[in-house]
Amino acid sequence: MSANRRRGEIDAQLDGQSYRLCLTLGALAELEASYAADDLAALVERFSSGRLSAKDMIRVVAAGLRGAGHDVSDAEVGTMHAEGAAAGFAAIVSDLLTATFGAGKGGDAGQNP
Repeated sequence: MSANRRRGEIDAQLDGQSYRLCLTLGALAELEASYAADDLAALVERFSSGRLSAKDMIRVVAAGLRGAGHDVSDAEVGTMHAEGAAAGFAAIVSDLLTATFGAGKGGDAGQNP
C-alpha cells in the first residue's frame, strides 16, 4: 500500500528499507517545541527559507517517522543513510513538507484536508 498524500504521508527509503513518514499534529507540535515556534505559520516560515541544517533535516525526518508510528530517536535518524546522502535527506524533507503543508497557490498538493 502506498502513502496517502492527502493525509500528508510519504514513503522514503532509509538504510535500504521503505518507511512511511507523516507529520501528524503531534509531530508538528513536537517540531514547534523544538524550534520554539509560536504556531504552524512560524514553522512554515522557517522551513520556507530554503536553508535547513543537517540537524533540521534529522528533526523533521525523525518527527515524520514517529508521526507514522515508528519508534525512532533523533540520534538513530542521524545514523541512517538515504540514497544521495545529504541531498537524499533534503529531498525527503522537501517531499514531507510539501505533503504536509501543500505546494501553495496553484500546486496540486495544496488541497490537503
